[in-house]
Amino acid sequence: MVKLNKIYTRTGDDGTTGLVDGSRLSKSDARLHAIGEVDEANSALGIAIAELDEDGVDDDQIESLQRIQNDLFDLGADIATPACDDDVFTPSQMQLRIVQEQVEWLEAAIDAANEQLEPLTSFILPGGSESAAHMHLARAVTRRAERALVAAAQDVRINPLAIQYLNRLSDYLFVLCRLINSTRDGDILWVPGQSR
Repeated sequence: MVKLNKIYTRTGDDGTTGLVDGSRLSKSDARLHAIGEVDEANSALGIAIAELDEDGVDDDQIESLQRIQNDLFDLGADIATPACDDDVFTPSQMQLRIVQEQVEWLEAAIDAANEQLEPLTSFILPGGSESAAHMHLARAVTRRAERALVAAAQDVRINPLAIQYLNRLSDYLFVLCRLINSTRDGDILWVPGQSR
């Protein structure tokens, strides 16, 4: 159980922040950059959820997205937990790790949403309804978080399922954008060279 009585601690005033194991890193470290990008993706998703809720979108979709927001907090904890020498990224009472079931849940959600859509005949532009536009932004921020995590994995061992999770999440958000637009004005299709 997390208990936060005091929000500021002053421990980060020297430009460092603590990891789960108590070690400290510069706030400019690639690992912390990835954690920040995941947090931003979660925040963008929160805005998209608020817009969906106002737009009267299916409660099941909103519940799924709220589940994802919780998983993104788990992902941040995973990234903030350094790998031990023998660590195979197995979760424990003291270590949150993204697990295969979370990735598979996203895959099933992608398949279920995609079954409701016509096949793509062109790339689509981010936009359409306001709800879909917010979701497209969350998708783009999630892609950026994935790139940041891949960059961090160049320097430190990162749970491979964490990278897979972000990759599937951006795919899910893309399909969800299409699903949202399918009940409104439809996708905006890319027309190559239209302005030439």
